[in-house]
Amino acid sequence: MRSRTKLNIFLFILIGLVIGLTMSSSFGIQEKTAAEQKAVSTESADFLNKLNVALSEISDMVEPAVVNISTEKTVRINNNPFDGFFNDPFFRRFFGNRGKAFRGPHEYKSRALGSGVIISDDGYILTNNHVVKDADKIKVLLFDKREFDGKVIGTDPKTDVAVIRIKARNLPVLKLGNSDKLKAGSLVIAVGNPYGLSHTVTMGIVSAVGRANVGIADYEDFIQTDAAINPGNSGGAMVNTRGELVGINTAIFSTTGGYQGIGFAIPSNMAKNVMESLIRHGKVVRGWLGVTIQDLTPELAKHFDIKAKKGVLVSDVVEKSPAEKAGMKRGDLIVAYDGKKVKNTFGFRNMVAETPPGNSVDISVMRDGKETVLNVKIGELPEKLMSSASGEGPALKGITVRDLTPDIRERLGISEKVNGVVVSGVAPDSDAYGKLMSGDIIREINRKTINNIGDYRKSLTESSGQKDILLLVYRKGAYIYLTISR
Repeated sequence: MRSRTKLNIFLFILIGLVIGLTMSSSFGIQEKTAAEQKAVSTESADFLNKLNVALSEISDMVEPAVVNISTEKTVRINNNPFDGFFNDPFFRRFFGNRGKAFRGPHEYKSRALGSGVIISDDGYILTNNHVVKDADKIKVLLFDKREFDGKVIGTDPKTDVAVIRIKARNLPVLKLGNSDKLKAGSLVIAVGNPYGLSHTVTMGIVSAVGRANVGIADYEDFIQTDAAINPGNSGGAMVNTRGELVGINTAIFSTTGGYQGIGFAIPSNMAKNVMESLIRHGKVVRGWLGVTIQDLTPELAKHFDIKAKKGVLVSDVVEKSPAEKAGMKRGDLIVAYDGKKVKNTFGFRNMVAETPPGNSVDISVMRDGKETVLNVKIGELPEKLMSSASGEGPALKGITVRDLTPDIRERLGISEKVNGVVVSGVAPDSDAYGKLMSGDIIREINRKTINNIGDYRKSLTESSGQKDILLLVYRKGAYIYLTISR
């Protein structure tokens, strides 16, 4: 009986082992099958491998042409608000002259890091103006660890572009690409020295092109990207998928001081024009048309009976300027420049500025509902030019005006060529409050000329009951159109 029991136990154990081995083998097959199902497809693996190789090739090609720029400048502090405290006998009794280091005036050395791009094999380097501005010493560190002294060839604060040079030959160079071909979604790579980390490579896409009104420079046409850009990247390279230079990394939008996914680069086409002018002339030579312009708004389009959706409105034409000689008039809507559509004031200013002086271009304007083409010979932008102003228009109710007398002209510095009535006050309850300013000269109301108080009052009577009014105002040396909604 015991033998039979032992035999049954042995058989039970044996059967259990067989079942266990079978299940284990089955699970192994299932795991293998699952693993095979999760494997990356051959097509995907080939694509990623090709992308990996391409990015590495671009990085290897770009890195040697990107340099590290370190600067040193002297900063002078004239006064210190605590001077009186440090000189107090009680303070000096306990602390002696240890406060001397804090007393002004005194000087200290400020050091900063940035990047640059070699654009000629004989040592010309493109960077940002703010990287080398007011620098006493410039050191340029190459990819191969050689170090050179840098010399400023020229700077342009209006675009934040600068050109420096080092005494070296046979340097690696980045080929300039056509930044006009960039579109939102284009793949780009940024190379620079963020936080002093030499030759850092980041990748992203073009988030937008033609960014203006950012507040970085006077002439803005920025490429916006999400490629990581941080302090120290300024002046570095932005390249396309061919490894061509399409932008100079310039600034970031950040609330923390670090990368937040919004960076800006100067387009290579703009940087190229500035660079060539700085090297050839030592300054930037810009084209000049001689007009004051403002963006077209629905209110202005209504008053001028303009059907066009895009363009810039001419609010003033400078006397004896290229625009006046070509027959351009106040109230013209510029819709095309040299065959390119005009969308806004920032884009138009850049078009004119980048046109070499002496070149003739066709400018299409809308005038009285008809398109007219004017051929204009572009002049050179004068070094000292009156600034323009822009703003929103007020309602006429609640404003006080006076005749423009000789005394007022002298006090406000108004030329004899400017006529109209001067705004002397705006009531707080007026729609004009905070918009129309004291000292503004009202030259026209609804396209009718205002020479004195009589003309002004007559125009008020004629415009009574109208919901919208159009003013031509002279402010800070320039004319602007203002629309007024009651």
